[in-house]
Amino acid sequence: MLNTVFHGDPSDLPPLLIAHGLFGSARNWSVIAKRLSDARQVVCVDMRNHGDSFHSDTHGYAEMAGDLAEVLTTLPRPADVLGHSMGGKAAMVLALRHPDAVRRLIVADIAPVAYSHTQMHLIEAMRALPAGDFSRRGEADAALAQSVEDPGVRAFLLQSLDLTHGRWRLNLDTLAREMPRILGWPSDVEGTFANPALFLSGGKSDYVLPEHRPAIRGLFPKARFARLPDAGHWLHAEKPRDFEASVRAFLTA
Repeated sequence: MLNTVFHGDPSDLPPLLIAHGLFGSARNWSVIAKRLSDARQVVCVDMRNHGDSFHSDTHGYAEMAGDLAEVLTTLPRPADVLGHSMGGKAAMVLALRHPDAVRRLIVADIAPVAYSHTQMHLIEAMRALPAGDFSRRGEADAALAQSVEDPGVRAFLLQSLDLTHGRWRLNLDTLAREMPRILGWPSDVEGTFANPALFLSGGKSDYVLPEHRPAIRGLFPKARFARLPDAGHWLHAEKPRDFEASVRAFLTA
């Protein structure tokens, strides 16, 4: 089963399961999860091939949704589910395949469509980094800066660098091989999710466009849409308080 991190204690409200995006981890969501856990238990997971979860030769959305469904079997159901980017697609497939297990769905800055936003350049940059040569994260950051210019992106990637063991906590080989599936959307997903779903996107992001709304509403007829101004794709990191407020408002509506 996926590595899970629990925040708060069970309450009368449904638990909230959070699925991170590509190259992320449960750790990325700890601040928001701790704040939201004042009212309900929040469960963050490391997705397969990420963090402290198992490595696998596959990384499709059917498999990722199955992983999340397994975690939900250990929680009071139905639960609320939040997913960002890759985790958002996995959460959508989960809700479509296991609708009785999900009460409300929050999808952060992603749509059920195929994208061309390849992340292979970041995988190649991490592959090229001699992970075992560094004793301090600052040294790794300086080396990674030769191929990744944005300091925020470098800081995000380096959260997955295990300095103690000199390795990445990411299964880079599988993620590279499965990149077309990660960028795509499974063609065999059918049905609809009849419960409320919030599609929350960044005002400066191009991941959720007006032309995506018919595809979203076709699968999620009760979809609501909201944008966080001045936020990009990593809206939860750029505007954490606004993101938290939007999540609270939707879950308690």
